[in-house]
Amino acid sequence: MQNEWHSRTSDETFEAFGSSKAGLDRDEAQKRQEQYGPNRLTPSRKQNPLMRFLVQFNNILIYVLLVACVVTALLDHWIDAWVIFGVVLINALIGYIQEGKAEKAMDALKGLLSLRALVRRDGRTLDLDAQELVPGDIVLLQSGDKVPADMRLVSVKDLRVDESLLTGESVVVEKNTDVVDAGTPLGDRLNMVFSGSLVTYGKAEGIVTGTGDSTEIGRISSMLGKVETLQTPLLKRLEDFARSLTIAIVSLSAFLFVFGRYVRGYAPAEMFNAAVGLAVAAIPEGLPAIMTITLAIGVQAMARRRSIIRRLPAVETLGSVSVICSDKTGTLTRNEMTVRSVGFPEKRFRVTGSGYDPHGVFLLDDKEVELNEHPHLRDLGHIALLCNDASLEHEDDTWKLTGDSTDGALVSFGRKAGFDPQTEQQEWPRIDQIPFESEHRFMATLHHDHTGKGFIYLKGAPEVVFERCSKQRNGEKDEPLQREVWEKIVQETASCGERLLAIACKPVSGEVQTLRFKDVESGLIMIGVVGMIDPPRDEAIDAVKRCRDAGIRVKMITGDHVDTAKAIGRITGIGDGRKAMTGSEIELLDDEALKKRVEHVDIFARSSPEHKLRLVKALQSRGNVVAMTGDGVNDAPALKRADVGIAMGQKGTDVSREAAEMVLTDDNFATIANAVEEGRTVYDNLKKSILFVLPTNGGEALSILLAVALGYTLPITAVQILWVNMVTAVTLALTLAFEKAENNVMARKPREPDEPLLSRFIAWRIVYVSLILLSGTFGMFLWYEQTGHSHNEARTLAVNTLVFFEIFYLFSSRYFLRSVFSREGLLGNPYVLYASGMLILLQLLFTYAPFMQTLFATEPIEPEEWVVILLVSSSVLFLVELEKLILRKRTGG
Repeated sequence: MQNEWHSRTSDETFEAFGSSKAGLDRDEAQKRQEQYGPNRLTPSRKQNPLMRFLVQFNNILIYVLLVACVVTALLDHWIDAWVIFGVVLINALIGYIQEGKAEKAMDALKGLLSLRALVRRDGRTLDLDAQELVPGDIVLLQSGDKVPADMRLVSVKDLRVDESLLTGESVVVEKNTDVVDAGTPLGDRLNMVFSGSLVTYGKAEGIVTGTGDSTEIGRISSMLGKVETLQTPLLKRLEDFARSLTIAIVSLSAFLFVFGRYVRGYAPAEMFNAAVGLAVAAIPEGLPAIMTITLAIGVQAMARRRSIIRRLPAVETLGSVSVICSDKTGTLTRNEMTVRSVGFPEKRFRVTGSGYDPHGVFLLDDKEVELNEHPHLRDLGHIALLCNDASLEHEDDTWKLTGDSTDGALVSFGRKAGFDPQTEQQEWPRIDQIPFESEHRFMATLHHDHTGKGFIYLKGAPEVVFERCSKQRNGEKDEPLQREVWEKIVQETASCGERLLAIACKPVSGEVQTLRFKDVESGLIMIGVVGMIDPPRDEAIDAVKRCRDAGIRVKMITGDHVDTAKAIGRITGIGDGRKAMTGSEIELLDDEALKKRVEHVDIFARSSPEHKLRLVKALQSRGNVVAMTGDGVNDAPALKRADVGIAMGQKGTDVSREAAEMVLTDDNFATIANAVEEGRTVYDNLKKSILFVLPTNGGEALSILLAVALGYTLPITAVQILWVNMVTAVTLALTLAFEKAENNVMARKPREPDEPLLSRFIAWRIVYVSLILLSGTFGMFLWYEQTGHSHNEARTLAVNTLVFFEIFYLFSSRYFLRSVFSREGLLGNPYVLYASGMLILLQLLFTYAPFMQTLFATEPIEPEEWVVILLVSSSVLFLVELEKLILRKRTGG
């Protein structure tokens, strides 16, 4: 029964907890404190920093590199060993620093609990630390309090509570003590208040039904701890790629050893060195570092576009997202109520503008109207301003609300109608009022002008206001009330998902100084009905369309009412505006049935944290890569489970930010479309880096294999291979991380999650270029060795040829299929030019500096030999561009 106190009466709840309105006695409270423990969330276990560092080495490619490092050290090749170990260590450090922020979601959740609470014990009211609360305690709440525990309300005086943190609903909830059904969703349990929510108005007393981990917020905390974080598509592909590469390298090295030892008759030690050399040549030592640094550059690019990435692989994952599950409140919408429609007996007006910003116009049949021609519209704006307790202040280019969100919408509406709040309040001062209470569901105010006239202004639920009216205003005249006309207006407006408020007035004598209930029981004049909604952001509508064009489905998962969700869906283009599922309907389906339904429905309303989590899992089970956006505590478990959790930076809670991989600094859904584009670009650039790096390893490995097979001296030594791999390949490959997005990046469908890192196209290009590099490098070595040059001089020429092959190939690698022969292609990426220039200087140092000659066994070469190197190495540019041309003609690109 722990979660069903809302279905029990106050007396039953008192009896179940052995408590009364006088509260628990001191001894009983002490016993329960020992039984239930302190009212706080159980702290999460922190991961040991050393373990977090060691996890960075958990990669099969890294294992092979570490084994190669140990073997080369045992063979006294200390330079090789230290270079390999340095690469592995740098890669681990980069990953550790980037992912070093431990999961802080539990700490953020703890911070949501209030520090102090007013508690009644032994008939006396005490101010206690909230951690001392126990089930059965009687807690007193008032405006401004943060609710310290889950409670069943036993007495209420006009209590309104902001539960958006738990339910995602933007409008404050009016509470009462009435019993509701056991299956009532969290957002409709009006006789309960929940830990961490905020009292915005009124007073209440409640009996504590849950503390610490037993509260709703504690349940979310425990869910967050159990949610499995999925491996990202990039890490899956890297793992598969590394496993395949490792098997290939180990097999080749073993084959080389056996072939050299038993076919060519080389000594075991010599062949062991050659096998290790092959492994060092074939393993792309710099690839993990290139991957990490490319992702880090992507993080910086996203930060400039208002997206903060908390985990590196999330950058690439964004590029493969196929479904975005968006929360409604504060994500697609502004979390600011706005008057959207005004209904009169003969006319319906639309109101433009968004949020609390008081800029907007009134439309009749889609045409802007002059307010002077519609006095009843002015009357409505005047009353909306005066029968109101909220205020709006313009600060830092935004309108800040003090008071209730519904009142805030009416203040903005009154300003749009041409009124200034301060002027109206001075000219029509308030004399008395009947404050809004849930029992009577209206608010009334009494005003006098300075000529002795008096008016009563009233706003409230339409059916309540209609009962009190005998007339209606139509233009400038008053006529008998036509209730059926107003009820039709209410029905039409409600069908659009708007929240309704009716506004009426009553003239009274200027001598009336007090306002009593009997003064508003009858004789009022019905002025109009306003429809309010938390409107979608304008840019969110464009972003949804852009995502759809990129093959990404957008689904709305919200805790709000189904009609409101459908209305927002119609405006933003999510779903068809008709089909929707509620949380209650989700609960009736098992996991298999939900997997089938989730593909055909795009709007989910009245959703709890468990529903959101189930929906994300259902989508993932159908092969989707899911991004989940949100800003409330209720979103945190689904944010953590999603492939990419996207939290809001401004209005989002600490909990949602810590559970997410990405945070939007401007809370703008449109930023997600930019992030997806950036993610796709990063993945393209990673593929370009692989496409550039692996042919180098392929060319080196093939050179060693060919040399052993033909019985020749190795054309490049192990130390020279490491120089090429680490200094040249990495330096040049990193320039591709700065490439701009290709033209069609947002016109493609999302990648399949199981798409291999090495597609057939990439594998073909690697083999093709590897053979070009092998022919040129090995050919230059053989040519110079056979024309009487020393081994060292021939190797120096071979290494320089290989490096210049890479420089020319780098230009071609900038585009997969597009020709590089244009100003943009040759000069468009300045980093390519800088890196090429730096590399030429390094190669001159490598060739002519005495200490480098000693270290790498190189010899100086003549100027005319540089000409030969350039002629041979430039062939790769023309051969690859020819291959691109053939492929473009075949594919029609």
